[in-house]
Amino acid sequence: MFTLASRLRRLACCRAVFAVPPLLLSAALLAVALPASAQTIDLFPADAESHWTRIAIPPTQPPTGIPQWHIDAAHRTILCDGNGGHDWLRFNQEVKDFDFQVKWRFIPKPDVKYNSGVFFRNNEDGSIWHQAQTTLAGGYLFGMTPRSGTPTRFNLSKEMVENRVKPAGQWNTYRIRCVGGHCTLAVNGKVVNTVEIEVMKGYVGLEAEGAQIEFKDFKLKQLK
Repeated sequence: MFTLASRLRRLACCRAVFAVPPLLLSAALLAVALPASAQTIDLFPADAESHWTRIAIPPTQPPTGIPQWHIDAAHRTILCDGNGGHDWLRFNQEVKDFDFQVKWRFIPKPDVKYNSGVFFRNNEDGSIWHQAQTTLAGGYLFGMTPRSGTPTRFNLSKEMVENRVKPAGQWNTYRIRCVGGHCTLAVNGKVVNTVEIEVMKGYVGLEAEGAQIEFKDFKLKQLK
């Protein structure tokens, strides 16, 4: 015969065996809910210059012979002099879903049209391209992207939430994020543009278009 006291002791023992501490339960649920860790891509390996390719815009002609791009792998910076024609510097690894952050600033000079950009999901030669524009008038998304298979221009300058770009000489932070066909641009901590595209993978890169511009603090993560 089990007394009431013995039954209570057995019940308490079973609860102790099967009970899961709240903190452990929360951690287990998080482990199930969160995706696998993002893979960080090193844009400045030991032979960094061999991982970047200069391509003319449009790609039907070669780049000029003026070496306007300067990659400093030791300090993880890239400087564009802006005196060697219209082209872009492509990082040679394709990415799918990604989170890309980079800081940039124009070098102040008189009588200069401040213009450049950060590319994402471009095809190999840049004939299909998507860009976060860098101008003092604001950061926004535009490009040449397939719509039902037909290359189509788009420009979201009028949809830009606000101009958050700082004056020449000051650093700006761009964060471009694409998951599936949903891409966003955040300028200095706030999303200013969103776009839906059909291109699911491509190359990131930087644009040269007549202005001296410096890039640093690159962080590229492939999300899956």
